[in-house]
Amino acid sequence: MNISSLRHARGFSLIEIMVVLVIIAIMASIVAPQILGNQETAQLKKAAVDIQSLESAIERYKLQTNIFPTTEQGLEALVSEPQIDPMPRNYPAQGFIKRLPQDPWGNDYQLISPGEVGLVDIFSYGPDGEPGTDDDIGTWNLNDYLK
Repeated sequence: MNISSLRHARGFSLIEIMVVLVIIAIMASIVAPQILGNQETAQLKKAAVDIQSLESAIERYKLQTNIFPTTEQGLEALVSEPQIDPMPRNYPAQGFIKRLPQDPWGNDYQLISPGEVGLVDIFSYGPDGEPGTDDDIGTWNLNDYLK
């Protein structure tokens, strides 16, 4: 190789690098909203599936003990035998589930028993974590999220 050919093979110009960065930024701006939208949908569906599983465990609790856990006993009654009245009869030593899941936003699922909408209400405060808002996900609106 001679010296004149080395001068022409030094690398990319600043303009070429800037053009590549602009192309990458445009592609990212198109793809990112689709990925983030799918993540939110997946979180909502996970919460709905968790609530459905907790609802099944509550139904098994009722079948075996003849009562629902109270709001005060909470969903923890599915993991370990409640220590406050009403005390359940025939409570299995291993409980009904191994551990309580948290919703996709890191909060505990809630139980109201007797429920305000159904026999029992199991719900998440949703993405905003605030009670009583339109994004709450519960036993009363599971079908909206399980489509």
